[in-house]
Amino acid sequence: MTASVFFGCTFIAFGPAIALFLFTIAREPLRVIFLIAGAFFWLVSLLLSSLVWFISVQISNKDSAVQQKGLLIFGVVLSVLLQETFRFAYYKLLKKANEGLLTLSQEETMPISIRQLAYVSGLGFGFMSGAFSVVNILADSVGPGTVGIHGDSQHYFLSSAFMTMAIILLHMFWGVVFFDACEKQRWWAVAAVVVSHLIVSCLTFQNPEYVASLVPTYIILFLMGVWAFYSAGGSLRNLKLCLTCKDKDFLLANHRPR
Repeated sequence: MTASVFFGCTFIAFGPAIALFLFTIAREPLRVIFLIAGAFFWLVSLLLSSLVWFISVQISNKDSAVQQKGLLIFGVVLSVLLQETFRFAYYKLLKKANEGLLTLSQEETMPISIRQLAYVSGLGFGFMSGAFSVVNILADSVGPGTVGIHGDSQHYFLSSAFMTMAIILLHMFWGVVFFDACEKQRWWAVAAVVVSHLIVSCLTFQNPEYVASLVPTYIILFLMGVWAFYSAGGSLRNLKLCLTCKDKDFLLANHRPR
């Protein structure tokens, strides 16, 4: 039973992201490099936020429950702000890198478009975020022990897996919207990405009321997915062509840089 829980939750959490990686990124070395770099940037943001939070805990009153809860909220907010700061720094770095690649390339177009960079870097952020979110939970799922034996929710592992999947996909959508907003200097859209990220992160404080955290998160996931779709140049017409396999250029694997 523990093995089935482990593999089931793993495939729920990482299945869609792994499928996207295999079908749209793995065959292109340049995209793989940018994905790994994005994951590294997220990791650095986590390192800095963890360092600040650790120092704050050490100098605080550990016997005060109110103060410790406040520090937890502070840590979550700080982590989100640092992640988005590093997303912006990564965007600036990618712009410079893309200009350099265009200079070295013999073609007149960029070797990889900014929309592809947004998608790839967002997925890199999501992969690393998901791994750190659920790896310890998956390790516990192999046993020993039974979830809910003392009256707690039996849906802990399943809910964590679905939340992780949502976070990974949200990072991908956030990346697309964020990069497009920076390109067009729509700073209100950048602020919307940061606010939605803060909301999703703070929703986890509703646990173990999993319905109260998962339902709003998936509503935000749907809305951000639609926004990212249109930000990437999508429309109802080319969505129909894509679903009927009549527009190969719409697929990322055959997408020409713009």
